[in-house]
Amino acid sequence: MSAASEPYYVDYGNGRFTATVHTQGAWNPHEQHMGPVSGILAHCLEKFQPRDDLRMARISYDILGLIPDGEFEVVTTMLRPGRTIELVQAELVSGGRTAVRATAWRLQLSDTSAIEGIEDEPMSGPPESAKPTTLGEWPGGYIHSIEIRTLPGHAPGHGRAWIKPRHPLVSPGLFSDLVRLIGVADTANGIATRVEPGPGGYAFPNVDLQLHLYREPHGEWLGLQNSVSFGSDGIGLTSTVLCDLAGPFGRAEQILTLRSLS
Repeated sequence: MSAASEPYYVDYGNGRFTATVHTQGAWNPHEQHMGPVSGILAHCLEKFQPRDDLRMARISYDILGLIPDGEFEVVTTMLRPGRTIELVQAELVSGGRTAVRATAWRLQLSDTSAIEGIEDEPMSGPPESAKPTTLGEWPGGYIHSIEIRTLPGHAPGHGRAWIKPRHPLVSPGLFSDLVRLIGVADTANGIATRVEPGPGGYAFPNVDLQLHLYREPHGEWLGLQNSVSFGSDGIGLTSTVLCDLAGPFGRAEQILTLRSLS
């Protein structure tokens, strides 16, 4: 297997996976980054009792603690069945503990092209014309596994960047463009940091990731237009417009816990 074809996850079937080095997080070397975790949980949600007349419109991730590396299981269940609306859940379980819980609303599809309208601003591109960037302030295998290109106006607290993964999410098996892009969406909290992360600086991990998807995305590149706000009482928020090459397709919100490391 070539380095470029090494996946984030090896799929052993029946919801059992092993995380590779490409999932390694930035805050602790023995934990997974929430980026690929979001992708693998979305992949399991998408494959669970699929219906052609519904699609995932909102995915809510709650991070319940450190996400261990190595082997884990994803347990997927139906919380609310319905004819036009369903709520499904996927839990990442490692060592008998649920580390991340994801719930997704699946909504009925219909032709609303006559009233279509999107107010979020598109990003300039294509990504190949933007400035190649490395997030050198961040350690970990995941950060090294993605390609990043920034646009004019990119600044601390004000992100304007295109990103794409250099590796497949999971092997063996196929996965959708939606899953590929969700698998890097959590990077939004690290592309335009307000302060220096790590020893002598600050930690600002997110405890959740909320995705609202008003359009089905396509392609390999994810555009992130975001703002990072820090309150005065130890809590912050990263708010992001999500884009593919056709334009905006949704929004992401991440609540942050701010901690001095000095």
